[in-house]
Amino acid sequence: MKKLRIICAFALSMAIALPLSAQIGSLKDVKKNVPGSKKITEAQKDIPSTGKSTESKTETAAPSKSGSKQIFYVSIASGSNRNDGSKGAPFKNIDKAINMAQPGAEIRIAGGVYMGTLNVGFIESNKPVRLFGSFNEGFSTQDIVAHPTLIQPDNESARSARKGILKFTKDVAGTVIDHIVFDGGERNAYHPSDGVVEGIEGGRLLLPTEKPKDKYPTVGEPLLQFVSATTGGDVTIQNCVFTNAASFALQAGHRSGKFTVINNVFAGNKMAAIEIYGTCASTGGPNTLALCGEVEIAYNTILFSWSRTKDFLDMGYGVRIMTKCEYNIHNNIIGASILAGVDHTRFNKNEWIKVDNNIFFVNKDKDFHYSPASNTRLRIDAGDFGDLEIASVEGNRNEIPDGLKVNKAYLEGYLSARYSEQADFDRNSPANQWRAAMGMNMQGTISSSVTMFCNKYPWRDALNLLGNVQGYGAQ
Repeated sequence: MKKLRIICAFALSMAIALPLSAQIGSLKDVKKNVPGSKKITEAQKDIPSTGKSTESKTETAAPSKSGSKQIFYVSIASGSNRNDGSKGAPFKNIDKAINMAQPGAEIRIAGGVYMGTLNVGFIESNKPVRLFGSFNEGFSTQDIVAHPTLIQPDNESARSARKGILKFTKDVAGTVIDHIVFDGGERNAYHPSDGVVEGIEGGRLLLPTEKPKDKYPTVGEPLLQFVSATTGGDVTIQNCVFTNAASFALQAGHRSGKFTVINNVFAGNKMAAIEIYGTCASTGGPNTLALCGEVEIAYNTILFSWSRTKDFLDMGYGVRIMTKCEYNIHNNIIGASILAGVDHTRFNKNEWIKVDNNIFFVNKDKDFHYSPASNTRLRIDAGDFGDLEIASVEGNRNEIPDGLKVNKAYLEGYLSARYSEQADFDRNSPANQWRAAMGMNMQGTISSSVTMFCNKYPWRDALNLLGNVQGYGAQ
């Protein structure tokens, strides 16, 4: 009995090996120098510092835009939710402090692993708060490397709670999130044998629809989420680390004001690292686009953004430019995206978009995706950005940053990533002969495998990406 075997191999990284070949060797050795940009000198003065210890703020907080001077303290190690949340008697859990806080209150969080009260696996807020993490137990210094505040649910929490790790649901004006590590790596489920990379824990990410043998399925929700119904206002995300998101690291609806994402690290996230979209109503009639607010994405290090599924064909962006917002994307390091570093295919207005002084490298399907019209997608290298008709596009470059402290085992796995399918069809099998006799369609089987897909990036190694390149990426 003869069998017809159809073997289809999709090696995405090989298919675009020519554009990448000049970069891969350099990335492994990290030998190129990145010239400094003269245009960022003044802007650098306002970049928050992440990796170095800083003295704690004064005991009385400055009033927030919501008017609150309230300060609460949280320590998973020494706190109790029966305490009053003062410096000497901190709460145990972040969500307890949020529940007790007035809009705009400041919450200072000591280092440790936080999973929500009773390990529920998520934290939600319906009010604006200012979360400052990574303090020592005395709340005198703040250092994300020495004593990180880590929001990291475990897989057990996925049994009953399938929500974003930190979600804002209503009022957000004045919200600040600072010095916090968000990691989905312990809640996700990974394959025990498919997509295993030497030197990296576990195999490929299991999708939420895949049932692992001895764990609960992956939760396909963002690490940090501002839902579409949030009411708008200024929001700042700074000095944070986002790793191993199973569906966006940061996804936000933005109704008004300025949404700032500055000086963060994103590594090993699925779909996209950053997606912020306007939610205000359009009032000019059909085919009009309202301008809701501003989005600034600056001095972030964004690496290893993975596709929606393991075939590498859909999604996998560093930054997605969505509609109804002005975007100022500058001084970022954006590399190792399965598709593109920046996606501009949602038909946002070109005059609302600035992309300046960014470093791009080893994005497998070019650095920038652009759709000037329906059913059209252009794939553009950073060296050709000057041909884009957007508001500003200066100083971008495609080269390997010198001194980037990436996990080498993860890097090797990414550069070698392959996806393959094997179809097994036997028209002469007894089953197919019977189907044919009955006028039914014959059937076969398809199996697929991948050498790497959204494997767990070690969150502690993501901290090593802080301050690698002067003037670019997280400082």
